Amino acid sequence: MQISCDFDSGNIEVIDDSNPQRVLLAIRPDLRSHHFQWFHFKVDGLTPGRPIGFSLTNAHNSAYSHAWSGYDTAASYDQKKWFRVPSRFQDGALDFELAPHQTQIWFAYFEPYSRARHDQLIASAIADAGAQLFATGKSIEGRDIQLLKVSRNPKAQRKVWIIAQQHPGEHMAEWYMEGVIERLKNRDDAQLNHLLEQADLYLVPNMNPDGAFRGHLRTNAAGQDLNRAWQSASPEQSPEVYFVQQQMRKVGVDMFLDIHGDEEIPHVFAAGCEGNPGFDARLEALDNEFRSRLVASGAEFQTRFGYPRSAPGKANTTLACNSVGMEFDCLAFTIEMPFKDHNDTPCPRTGWNGQRSAQLGKDVLGVIADMVEQLR
Repeated sequence: MQISCDFDSGNIEVIDDSNPQRVLLAIRPDLRSHHFQWFHFKVDGLTPGRPIGFSLTNAHNSAYSHAWSGYDTAASYDQKKWFRVPSRFQDGALDFELAPHQTQIWFAYFEPYSRARHDQLIASAIADAGAQLFATGKSIEGRDIQLLKVSRNPKAQRKVWIIAQQHPGEHMAEWYMEGVIERLKNRDDAQLNHLLEQADLYLVPNMNPDGAFRGHLRTNAAGQDLNRAWQSASPEQSPEVYFVQQQMRKVGVDMFLDIHGDEEIPHVFAAGCEGNPGFDARLEALDNEFRSRLVASGAEFQTRFGYPRSAPGKANTTLACNSVGMEFDCLAFTIEMPFKDHNDTPCPRTGWNGQRSAQLGKDVLGVIADMVEQLR
């Protein structure tokens, strides 16, 4: 049996593989950071039908140690179809086992979104969805951060921004963006056509390509949590945020969505910017309408579970949602998807996955279309 992680988003350390029934592993921390939770590794040389087991021994020290309760590991034989392996958090370790059907298998914290697929997504957005490459920033390690613009009416007044994967281990965020771009390919979509009559879309499918490639959970190559850098962005430590802020200030923002994943809460939910100075009755009404429309649409979304609402004037404005909402006086949300499952509509075989993330992206576009004329 051989265990490897020397590939895009790979992350694992082998501690002891002498017992194939309980191979001892550890998750590697983010570069220049203590955060860790994301793992992704490949196992070769298996005997089909012979049980194997793994133990992530340092799970108790991870960034969100309480998140392992109720979590099941993602696995795939071909990196295309992913399923969940029953897992248990006990004695400080995450343990899981299975009898493999093939000689090789991949395990991951969540269904990964590869850089190769990202490149295909950008090309498809330009070729098939009518997007243009509006601007390109650079990460610390020189990877492209593409800003796509979708514009079909030169007289459109609104600017809607969607960014994803500030936290690199939250791969569901770029799956969400794939759903957005997939829907944009349909030129016969009346709801979407209405949106694009009124608004231009600005899309950043991956804000943190260095962290994603390195197998980080939370930070970029400088150890910076990008979603805590929106009041202090710099070309040296957080060029990813700095680039997007500069582009926003050039064109304006009328609505902003920041797409994330949450480790602990087994539900899809939104966090608004109700704690911002200047959050008034107009923004509160838009906030409530967005949530109620998304529930009414039948999307996998709910409003009962989520983060505690911030008290007036007590928002953490280093977060993208609060910072953008405050600077541009606009409707702004963080959309959170689970690493586990959406417990309102559970699917034990897959848990929450890439396909469901993509569908949510499509569904949210519909709600934006229905609200676009009310944004200002």
